[in-house]
Amino acid sequence: MLWRWIKTVILLPFNVLVVVPAAILCFSDYNPKMQSAFCLIIGAFLLIIGLLLAARTMRLFEKVGKGTAAPWDPPKKLVVTGPYCYVRNPMITSVLTMLIAESLLLGSWHIFGWFVTFFLGNTVYFPFFEEKDLEKRFGKDYLQYKRNVPRWIPRLSAWKPSRRK
Repeated sequence: MLWRWIKTVILLPFNVLVVVPAAILCFSDYNPKMQSAFCLIIGAFLLIIGLLLAARTMRLFEKVGKGTAAPWDPPKKLVVTGPYCYVRNPMITSVLTMLIAESLLLGSWHIFGWFVTFFLGNTVYFPFFEEKDLEKRFGKDYLQYKRNVPRWIPRLSAWKPSRRK
């Protein structure tokens, strides 16, 4: 089980949060300098929130969904608990939150540009690919979930799936 998650984390979020930003900084005109206390505090807060959200969503995928976030090992059961009651993509939200944190902590507009690019890429990918796959795998349950829980901007109250008779 541990190896399954290590592969998922290394191949997916690690590349988005470490490899790509490192390459961006390496090949840009980035000049490290001390950031303002405001940027450091907000950046650290967002990083912690993003890490906690990522850990929570990954744990739910394993415990409830019996799978991982990796396309080669997807959840076998639809996860609609915890943060998934508020927003359909809390894993991506956690990664986006950590990218903004990196941008603030490092004072890099280039990393902010990567955040925008990653967000736009997922905005195209999710409705055309991932959601179609989820509709096939989970059918009416996913369609009901999709109608009630927004893709990116969280609901103010938790959504509770209706019980079927």
